[in-house]
Amino acid sequence: MPYESEFFLAVFFLLGACLGSFANVVICRMPQGESVVFPSSFCRACRAPIKWYHNVPILGWFILRGKCAECGARFSFRYALVELLMALLFAFAYHKTGLSITLAERLTFIFCAVTASVIDLDHMILPDKFTLSGIAIGLVGALVNPERAFLDALLGVLVGGGSLWLVAYLYWVFREREGMGGGDVKLLAWIGAVLGLGSIPVVILLSSLVGAVIGLTLSLRTKDGLRTAIPFGPYLAGAALAYMLLDGPAWTKWYLSLHGLDQ
Repeated sequence: MPYESEFFLAVFFLLGACLGSFANVVICRMPQGESVVFPSSFCRACRAPIKWYHNVPILGWFILRGKCAECGARFSFRYALVELLMALLFAFAYHKTGLSITLAERLTFIFCAVTASVIDLDHMILPDKFTLSGIAIGLVGALVNPERAFLDALLGVLVGGGSLWLVAYLYWVFREREGMGGGDVKLLAWIGAVLGLGSIPVVILLSSLVGAVIGLTLSLRTKDGLRTAIPFGPYLAGAALAYMLLDGPAWTKWYLSLHGLDQ
């Protein structure tokens, strides 16, 4: 029924916004080794607790006009942006998938991928708590979800992680410096566990194209030129989300057809 669909769209939008708020806590605290549960949200400048009615997802930033109510310190707009992005992705995932085990898997991946990507942007790290746990959860999901095959997920892990590991190894051999972190290798293995073997070439292609354009643009604006280090995790995660939510299997068929492998 249309009203039921609209109701669940609203439910998942609100759920995504709330989990986006929690994601901001994880993004801020996990790299510092701090608890993501206690204490409750507080201003980093004056340590004053943020009142619950100032901590409403998305709206809270606008209510406070981007400033601490106690000391006036600026709050980054990224807090509201992460919450809005998570809300939109959750709602869209429900719209594309409906209520199912697959939806639960996709919501888990969305939350973890967005959170890990922002941490990578800030600190150039992809925590193992996300990537390794994601691989395990993805493989278990393939066992219990009748819409997925375990062998496909396992091959996704091996080919996804193995292909990036080989690229990183060859870069080290020829350039004698690290070109890709181990976190990226584990992230692509995690993507393979969730989306299967067919997603790997498309995710690599999309992330490489976008990453190359943005990386080249940034390198031209810095003194380091092409030596400018950029986190690759957000591009991999973004490509995986696009594949997941925008009919990725059709992209795989198109990619294979270009190479005469669709027979």
